Amino acid sequence: MSNHAIPVEALLVVDVQDAAVAGDGALPNAAGLLDRTRDLIARARRVGALVVHLQNDGQPGAGDEPHTPGWELHLPVEAGPTETVIRKTHDDGFKETALGDLLSGAGVRSLAVCGLMSEMCVQATARTALALGYRVVLPHDAHATHDIPAAPGISGVIPAAVVSRVAAWAISGDADVTTQASDVGFTAPSGPNSPTAA
Repeated sequence: MSNHAIPVEALLVVDVQDAAVAGDGALPNAAGLLDRTRDLIARARRVGALVVHLQNDGQPGAGDEPHTPGWELHLPVEAGPTETVIRKTHDDGFKETALGDLLSGAGVRSLAVCGLMSEMCVQATARTALALGYRVVLPHDAHATHDIPAAPGISGVIPAAVVSRVAAWAISGDADVTTQASDVGFTAPSGPNSPTAA
């Protein structure tokens, strides 16, 4: 971890599901993304920070259709007072879910967002967190997406790395966009209703 890591009280792991990180449909450099996400989760767990795995319920026939192999979370969840799964049906992890109540109930004031897709669910969730007054840290190497296909008369293929960079840039005026996941530090929430409160 960096000597100048930005401390946060919660980690949102957005849609790290098999359809996007395993098999033929895997994102570019999915292995690297998974390594960095595992490290973030492990460090958050060690200090009692809140870890929330968001799991997208896709439409029928989609790769992440509920209860299909692609819908499954790729990384193990250690369910308990400081780690949970929240299912969602919108890009924004706060919309029509218990995420906001969970964070406020735990006394969380700052959080990191990682996962996928950069320009959709990661950005939408981070934007709402910012609008709700949370400090948001977005580690650049811990979110990802697919290439955007060419569109005749508009553009050629837009590489995934460019899409992720633009998605982060769009919120960088309000969020702390770090270069590496190792720039994120963790601390336990200190609110009176936090899972680790005495």
